[in-house]
Amino acid sequence: MSEQNTDKLSARVAFLTQADIPVLKQTARELESLREDINKLSARNVANAISGDPMLTVKLLRYLQQHKRRSQTSEVMQIEQALLMLGVEAFYNKVPPNPLVQDALKGQTEALIQLLHVVHRSHRAAEYAYDWAVRLNDLHYEEVRIAALLHDLAEMLMWIFAPAEMLKIRSMQTQDKTLRSKAVQEQVLGFNLQALQKELVQAWELPKLLLMLMDDENASKTRVRNVILAVNLARHSANGWDDAALPDDYTALGELLRIPATDAMALVTPTEGNTCDLSKPH
Repeated sequence: MSEQNTDKLSARVAFLTQADIPVLKQTARELESLREDINKLSARNVANAISGDPMLTVKLLRYLQQHKRRSQTSEVMQIEQALLMLGVEAFYNKVPPNPLVQDALKGQTEALIQLLHVVHRSHRAAEYAYDWAVRLNDLHYEEVRIAALLHDLAEMLMWIFAPAEMLKIRSMQTQDKTLRSKAVQEQVLGFNLQALQKELVQAWELPKLLLMLMDDENASKTRVRNVILAVNLARHSANGWDDAALPDDYTALGELLRIPATDAMALVTPTEGNTCDLSKPH
């Protein structure tokens, strides 16, 4: 990366670090509803409301990291555990569910649609990763789910804060399908989204375990391979279940779960009468 592009990346990280990251309107609505009903207001219910919102999830984890007690020896990566440590009322006061994504992208309908596509894709990836972690007897399956949910956080943030540039990238790739994503991103933004993601999670001092699980360079580790495969399958299936990359995904998933590729395919492809709603993870 050239010095000029490095400066652009650093400037973007600095901007996003200062920015007030918006959350999904549905999340804010659910959290407000819980707050108004004392019988339903609990760490578990609030965690369930947060769990499908990548932006609010990262805001909560980041806040907790920045306000760690000196006596705290372990990092917290699970939402319900974070809420128990912080306190539900403190969460509403310290990490309020605002501003809203829909307000931030007012008048930018196409960018909002594309952002929601990425969020939906992240839900699917989180659902897959969670399911496979359970099958692999990973007792810390929630950590794997969150890593998959946040794997493409940089892309979501750029749709929110740089919609014009992201639409330009999309237009260029639509016109020429041979263009590589990284190359187009570097041409338009001055850096690629993977580099931005890595710089952001380090600058925000997110839990080290999360950094490891989200780093594709650690693919030799089973848990990281789970996250990568979940993200890939969600990305490719978003193009339709006839996407050319899916057979390789089934083979890789079969190797991960130690089952035949045909069984892996049957495990994840929707069947008539069984179109699992992956719009929101557990």
